Amino acid sequence: MPPSPSSTSLQVESVVFPPSVNPPATTTTLFLAGAGVRGMEIQGKFVKLSGIGIYLEDKAISSLADKWKGKTAAELADSVEFYSDIITGPFEKLAEVAMLVPVVGTQHAEKVSEMCVAIWKAQGTYIDADSATIDKFLEVFKDKNFSLGSSILYTTSPAGLVTIHFSKDGTVPETPAVVLENEKFGQALFESVIGENGISPEAKQSLASRLYDLMKQFDEKATARVESNSGL
Repeated sequence: MPPSPSSTSLQVESVVFPPSVNPPATTTTLFLAGAGVRGMEIQGKFVKLSGIGIYLEDKAISSLADKWKGKTAAELADSVEFYSDIITGPFEKLAEVAMLVPVVGTQHAEKVSEMCVAIWKAQGTYIDADSATIDKFLEVFKDKNFSLGSSILYTTSPAGLVTIHFSKDGTVPETPAVVLENEKFGQALFESVIGENGISPEAKQSLASRLYDLMKQFDEKATARVESNSGL
């Protein structure tokens, strides 16, 4: 069994993302792989809207290390393919969107939907089933409002399920708001955050830096185990 990654907490503005989470949507513990702010220019001023924490299943490290160990953090940060391997990797993922300003649910859902549809259309993969998923996604946000400090948590599984939880204080509630059976939707969500045109460059940079360190730790521990087993 590969060694579990040793992660640490990260603070983004007023939000502290813990080093690991145990979402009820999964039976495994997910470690904090990176975090950063998401903002946008409003009337010539950069407004910080949310902090985004990206959590991954432990086996993500061994999965990514096979291909990416030995690359520098800067090389990882500059590689579209590296982030694509995270987005499509066969391991569980969670994105926590923690509000730095109050947000209307319909506005959040419409923006996410627009980004996902744009990604699918650019890939030439947008079909009727995706439209139905978007309708269901929009419906669950219809009467929601998110205050400062509240969170939306998106968990995706290798089986293609996307589970959405709403939290008032950053903790993960037991009951999900909705479960969507659309693997493409989960991938598009993460593509919108950490893909080539992702909404949080800071989160992308954090991922590259922390995953570089974690893959290095993984490789060193794996080498030490081999040497120990061989009697060296």
